[in-house]
Amino acid sequence: MLIEACVDSVQSAIAAEKGGAARVELCTALLEGGLTPSAGAIARARAKISIGLHVIIRPRGGDFLYEEPEHEVMLEDIATAKSLGVDGVVIGALAADATVDVARTRELLEKARPMSVTYHRAFDMTRDPIAALETLVELGIDRILTSGQDESAVAGLDLLAELVKVAAERIVIMPAGNIHEKNIEKIAATTRAKELHVTGFVEEDSGMTFRNPRVYMGGLLRPPEYARSVTDARAIGALVERVGGNRD
Repeated sequence: MLIEACVDSVQSAIAAEKGGAARVELCTALLEGGLTPSAGAIARARAKISIGLHVIIRPRGGDFLYEEPEHEVMLEDIATAKSLGVDGVVIGALAADATVDVARTRELLEKARPMSVTYHRAFDMTRDPIAALETLVELGIDRILTSGQDESAVAGLDLLAELVKVAAERIVIMPAGNIHEKNIEKIAATTRAKELHVTGFVEEDSGMTFRNPRVYMGGLLRPPEYARSVTDARAIGALVERVGGNRD
């Protein structure tokens, strides 16, 4: 069982490796579902960890229907990630009818090679997951990150198990979505997936000694200004231990 940890900082990438994760997916803006991290974050993560490093390529939040300038940004971000020595990228693009955007996905895939390529949870927004899986197999995508088109891996468990069966080792199905210590064994046993995508976050209070409670730097959705979620090595270690995860 390979455990991939979703992280949003260099510090969390280091903690994930310490906890036993085999690979990290580096993102930023997790409240948006994960966006492309900065070149600086990618470079320092690559310098600090020796496990697999995948980087999400997603220019904005919202849907996965991209205009040409956004597609061009993704191509540039892939080139940057490749130049910084990452092992893989995580991509996704849909057509307006909620099918895989074949032309743009193919172009992103070709730009990424020889890096590993994961199709992210845009898959969970497709109208027909089995058809989408077959399209991604034909394109040559390496793996699909999915919650089984539901709010969590547990809620989408039946579809996840079906996807693993249909994939038949032609493509990796990597379950994701609120996987934690109490459900990881059930998810692993039911789906028979070979890779799992986890977080292992804990809340860490800010070190600021003076705090202004009247100012907030974001929009209407307001997470705590003086606390943040960070990856906890012990939490990752507990998940790895539960399913006998390793770095092979």
